[in-house]
Amino acid sequence: MPPPAQLYTEAYYETDGYESYFTSAGQRRFEASRRLRWLLSVVRPSSLLEAGPAGGFFLEAARRVGISVAGVEVSEVAARFAREELGVPVRQGCFETVAPVDPVEAVCAFHVLEHVEDPRVFLRAARDALVPGGWLALEVPNIASAAAHRLGRSWPAVAPAYHRWHFSPPTLTRLLADCGFLVVRYDTVFSRFYWRPGARLAHARELLIADMVASRSPRVSHLRLGDLLRVFARRDLGESR
Repeated sequence: MPPPAQLYTEAYYETDGYESYFTSAGQRRFEASRRLRWLLSVVRPSSLLEAGPAGGFFLEAARRVGISVAGVEVSEVAARFAREELGVPVRQGCFETVAPVDPVEAVCAFHVLEHVEDPRVFLRAARDALVPGGWLALEVPNIASAAAHRLGRSWPAVAPAYHRWHFSPPTLTRLLADCGFLVVRYDTVFSRFYWRPGARLAHARELLIADMVASRSPRVSHLRLGDLLRVFARRDLGESR
């Protein structure tokens, strides 16, 4: 697999990994607002570092509510977009080696862990970036989801060109514990959770029915069967840096 800087080029954001990422700001801000609401439901940090912020929409949303933000993004084109178009402080580089100057109260990584070379190295870097008692918020595709079981190799998140790892609730929570975190909460959401109302309605038959059959509920969240796994974990309060 090519080095990350060569892999996550403009082509990835426009065709391969996303559909027109840089020209779909409305959808990206909708996703960011949902992730921010999820974060604030548990903790309101004064400082936040995002690993892999892509174009920086989540950082933009967090800054608007008074959080001091920074990001480390491996893609040069995405980091430049975040700085020049959104005005958020994003450094280009590998999160595992670009250490923050000061520890932060929260580290966030949305759809990053499945891409990295070594998840344990990444999570230890995240722990080192946190103050004692600091929070880690993760989101990854859920290999134990109903959609993954239903679609098999056709499940979009398989993505062998980009995704090196796949996680389920048990495997990710065990990994976090092994890397020095206390898992506080986890759940899963179906992909339609991040779709704006118009898109959700347009794909109702395709998605809603399949999700309802799997979960026996119209809700967008589920303990284990949703497409996306979300986890809150903490660094030990008594642990020194």
